[in-house]
Formats: sequence, structure tokens, C-alpha cells
Amino acid sequence: MVANKIYKTQELVLQVRKSFDPAKLQLAKWERFINMLCGDRDYQKEAIKSAIIYMASGNYNSIENLVQENARFNFNISSRYHSIEEYYRKTQLPNKLSGTLDLATGTGKSFAIYGISQIALGLGIVDKVLVLCPSVTIREELTKKYIELTTDKRLLDTIPDEAHSRNPRIINSNETIKPGDICVTNIHAVYASNSSSIIDSLGFGKGEQCLVLSDEVHHVYNKPEGNSDESKGIKKWKEFLLDASFGFRYLLGFTGTAYIENDYFNDVIYRYSLNKATEERFIKKIDYVQKDESSGEHERFQKILQNHRNNSEKYPAIKPLTILVTRDIKEAKRLHTRLVEFLAERGEGSEEYISKNKVLTVTSHSDHKINLLKLPYVDTDKTTEWIISVAMLTEGWDVKNVFQIVPMEERAFNSKLLIAQVLGRGLRLPLAYPQARVIVFNHDSWSTKIQVLINEILEIEQRLRNSVILMGERSKFNFLLHNIKYDKQPVTIENSKNKESKTFNYKGYVELTSETFEHDTETTYVSIDGNLMPVTYKIEKPKEPIDKLINKIIYEFETRDWEGKTLKLEEHEYTTNNLPPREEIESLIRRSMQRVGIEGDYLGTKNYNAVLSTFNTLLRQSNVSKVYTKVPNNIITISTESREHESISILSLRQNSTIFLYRQISRRNCLRRYSA
Repeated sequence: MVANKIYKTQELVLQVRKSFDPAKLQLAKWERFINMLCGDRDYQKEAIKSAIIYMASGNYNSIENLVQENARFNFNISSRYHSIEEYYRKTQLPNKLSGTLDLATGTGKSFAIYGISQIALGLGIVDKVLVLCPSVTIREELTKKYIELTTDKRLLDTIPDEAHSRNPRIINSNETIKPGDICVTNIHAVYASNSSSIIDSLGFGKGEQCLVLSDEVHHVYNKPEGNSDESKGIKKWKEFLLDASFGFRYLLGFTGTAYIENDYFNDVIYRYSLNKATEERFIKKIDYVQKDESSGEHERFQKILQNHRNNSEKYPAIKPLTILVTRDIKEAKRLHTRLVEFLAERGEGSEEYISKNKVLTVTSHSDHKINLLKLPYVDTDKTTEWIISVAMLTEGWDVKNVFQIVPMEERAFNSKLLIAQVLGRGLRLPLAYPQARVIVFNHDSWSTKIQVLINEILEIEQRLRNSVILMGERSKFNFLLHNIKYDKQPVTIENSKNKESKTFNYKGYVELTSETFEHDTETTYVSIDGNLMPVTYKIEKPKEPIDKLINKIIYEFETRDWEGKTLKLEEHEYTTNNLPPREEIESLIRRSMQRVGIEGDYLGTKNYNAVLSTFNTLLRQSNVSKVYTKVPNNIITISTESREHESISILSLRQNSTIFLYRQISRRNCLRRYSA
């Protein structure tokens, strides 16, 4: 294997040659339009020009031409794969004028999409534009924005008089797509039975004169999760783009998360990074947790609520939002219940009011579809403060008031793709606060991994790579490996003995520990530029009323199968038909509290459970249990030649990673080990 250094992500971007024949492409006439559309956002202007030059200059016939040109002067491009042919094979949309524009979320990629659409129609590169979105939410937002742009008189006045199309219609896929139209639709509608306009308008090779622009194109390149209608449509997205019956030639994608899990796209033709957008203050700055000693969800909820309230004080002119991200719909529903109960305990209103007004859960489930209609208005409505979302459904929220993001599980935050997606929900700047920051309240055990991934996203990371040698003398040392495939089979075994009910050992009290219900704790945040910010929180420990504890004990007594065993309190004997009175149970608990100096009518979680376990006799287990054993099946043979290349970030060496470097010195093979 051979190790190479891979540099900044920016150096993996395919550079579009800026020189072209102005007689073939009269782009200069569109300068006024581009300046009016983009204002002071120069990166949008550069993105639009790069895309138009790529498609219309005549310098390139396909993505392969662009790759080949870049490979001649960019070592990172030429060495990314074993060969240029492998690079071509890894290209998602080959043999087309295809490519991706990577614009950090919150930097207005929708304006770039519109600018490219209008200029492509105006120059006559194509006669139709199809904009594909992963969801109805994004489609509606784009449609609304593009209708506003097509009716903006100042913008219309900048379009050259000789343009083939000066004022395109903005339609959806229910209408026939005519020359000069921009059709905005979600990908699922393309396959709907009543959406025949796509086939009628673009089928039978007519797609060659259509520019297809895929918003949030990472959905096309990554395997979608779930079985919702949106997920099913997304699974067919790439198939649609490559369908020979349409004959699409111009295929551009747009995303702020240009990753297939942790690998950067290999067809990016323009990049405006998160790091640059933060430095130039087009998006919020990011702070995430480096160290946190929260003892459980109840304590984390308190810190999250205090952050939320602090944001309300820090940004009084607007209503701050907090987004909580879960791994799936099932967990989103559970989180909704837990969060509502917690907020009610903290005086944020009744559970019914909070559930209906303050907490908005957004998933593809039918129970939540009505909430999708509320998303465009969450910045300005008077009540919504908390949004629960599934990780895969986080795009398309054009909101600026998000100041805290909470990934609830590591799975929602464990790759560059997911981190970029989740961060993207809170990056848009509100006009009133151009210096605003967003807090990511992650679990501190993920902080090292987050540091590595964020650094790579922010272009400040270097990587080492190895790959199999396929040529030369050392390629002869490749070999075959044989492995046995195992299946799991269930086996039932008998337990050696059952747990039986035990007699209560009466001491006149329960062993409790002294406790307080409030303490200060510190959480340390780190900004993306490395600054540490400790924050002190006043935390109330979870506590339960004694009345609730007594009720639970009595309920357990009433429902337990005693099997003739007895519970002895003082000199009395109690059975199912003769239970201890409430007063006697309370007296025992009060005596136990007095022994360790606990006053009042509450117990903390640890002491609450101690009382329960003391009263709770052990019930019988099943006589049998089921375990799984491995059974050999067939033998699998693979060759080391088929092993794909691997890469590792230098920062990862601080964790549990090791590099082996092979050298040949004076005819001897020397293996040197490098580890962190």
C-alpha cells in the first residue's frame, strides 16, 4: 500500500476554465442581471458564471472532459483514485455536462439556481428548466421565491433585450412544460400517476434541450432511509436523471453538504465553504459542546432550556427557536412527549398548550404532515419555540431564528454529511443580529469526533491515504483471502434456577443518602475557531413526591403474586389479603429521611429507587431463555486487489488510529509504526 497526503477539500474541486470565446458565449451582457440578483454576495456571482461557462463555452462536452483537464495540473485530482478511469467510474452522472455546486447552507443557493436558470434560457442554451427538490416544503419555498423574482421590475430591466426568454413562467409538474418555463417540482411528483406532464414535455429525447437542476443533490448520491413517499421518490431520483428516454444532457446539482457519508463529491465545480461563509459573516458562528458532565436527560433538558431562555434575552427583537434532531420518527414522537412534560414542569404552560402550540414535531408521518404547512411561518408566529425533526428531513427550512440545535443521538451527528446538514439548520442570519451565534448542544463524548469532522468540513484538515498497488514489482504480492460466512441460529436453554420472592429484612428504616436538590455545574463550549467558553448552569436534581412513591408501593402490593410469601413490617405479617396500611409505609419512609437529614415531601431519584427496591420483592423468571449461536455457512473468497483505498484524517491519530509506513532501505524491508 502507498500513502499520499490529501490536502484541503477546496483542492478537490474541479476548476472550470475562465477563458472562452466571447463570440460563442456572450456572458458579459448578463453582468447587470447577475449583480442585481446577487448584490454583495460575490460567491453567488462566481457560482453562476462557472456553471454557465461550463455548460455553454464549448470548452467541455462532459464531466469527463473537465476531470481530464484538472488532472493535468492538480495532483489531488489525479491521485484521488488508482487511475483516471476509476475516477470516471466513481462519477455519479457520467457522460453528461453534470456537476455539483457546493454552497454552504444559509448562503442563498436558491438565487444561484434561479440565476443559472434565467441565463441558460436567455442565452438559448436550453429552452426549458426543470428544478427538482426532495420535499414539498422546499418546492413551495422555491416556487414562492422565483415568482417574486420574475415579477421584480428592477431585475427584469437588467435582462438583455436580445434574450431568448426574458420572463419565464414558474410552474409545477401538473402543467405542460413549454419553452421558456421553469418547472419546480418535488421528485416524488415526477413518479405520481397524475403527473404525466414530465413524460409529455420531456420524454422521447426532448430532455436534451432541458436543464435539470437538483436541489439538495446529496439525496441523489446517498442512500435514503425510510419508506415514506418522499424516500421512495428519492430512491428513483438518480434513475430518472440517467433515463435514456429523456436524454438529459445538462445536469447540475446544488447542496451545502457535498458528502457521501464522509467522502467529498468528486464532481464539484464550485465551492463556497462553511468556513469562508462564517469568516465573511454571511452565516452565524457556531459553538458546540466540548465538555459536559450532565448526569442524564433531565439535567441536559435544564441546560437546553436555560440556553433557550438566554437566547430570548440576548435577541429580544425576535423569537429564538431550538431544534432537536432525532434518528427516526419513532424517537421523534417519544421525544415530543418527554419534552412537553419537562416544559410543563418548568412553568412553560400546560402540557396541552405546549404540545399544540410551543412544540412542533416535523416528520413524514401522517400525524405530522399538517406541521409541514406551519414551517414557513415558524419565524414569525407567536407561539412555536421548539422544533423536533428527523435528521433526514432537516432541509428546506428557510428560517433565521434558530439559535440552538440539539442532536439527540450520535447517529444523527456521526458523519460529515449529517453534521453539515444539522448545522445548516441554524446558520441563516437574522437581519437584526448580524453577529449572532448558534449553539450545538451535543453530547460531550462526541466532541473529539465532531472536532475532526468539523475541521474537515471547514477545510482545515489534512488526510493520509493508502491504496492497493496494482502495477510494478510489488503488485505481485497481492493474494487471496478466504473467509467463512456464519449464520445465527436461536438455541433455547434452561435457567439453572429461578429467582424467588424474598422475605423483607426489617430494620425499622431504609438506607438513604443525604441529598440536596440544587447545584451548579459547568459546560464548556468551543467555537469553530477554537475559543473555549465555559458556562455555569444552576441545576435542579430530579425529585419525586413521597405521595407518588407510597401510591406506587401500594399498587405493587396489590398486583404482586405473593405465592404465600410474607412481608414483615414490625411484628405484623402481611399477605395479599392483608396489606400494610398507608400510614405505616409513610412512617417508615419519614423515619428513613430523618436519619440522613432530608426534610420536606420529596426524594431524589437515587433515594426514591432505594425505597422501591427495598419494598420490591423479586419475581420469578422464565424457566428457559433464548440465545443465539453462530453456524458456519459458506466460504467467501476475495482478493487484496479489490480492496478500495482508505483515508484517515491526521486529527484522528489523536484517537484510536494507527498508521503503518512501509519503506525499502538498503534492500531490507523496514516497517515503521506511527501511532498517536
